[in-house]
Amino acid sequence: MAKVPAAVVAASGLIGGYGVARWTGKRPLGGVALAAAGSLAAYAWNRQAGPRAAAGLTATYIAAFAGSHPLAKRTGPWPAVFAVASGMAAASWAVTRRTA
Repeated sequence: MAKVPAAVVAASGLIGGYGVARWTGKRPLGGVALAAAGSLAAYAWNRQAGPRAAAGLTATYIAAFAGSHPLAKRTGPWPAVFAVASGMAAASWAVTRRTA
């Protein structure tokens, strides 16, 4: 089975969580997708870079989710989601690239 980078999982969780909430009309369902991907990414971050890095990246993941809301008021929802997902992927890659 191919190993999916944690950066991809985290970015996909942000994009997928919003997409699920938007297309189903059920925000809690989007939250489940967001949390599931975040949990998988946190597990991978912990294995790759240790608990301190995992905690920092998890906090960044939550901040990206929260930050997408005010950003969406300025740029629109999809551009905001793609922007924070890109930033999250970059942060994840930067922290875990030396240990992968």
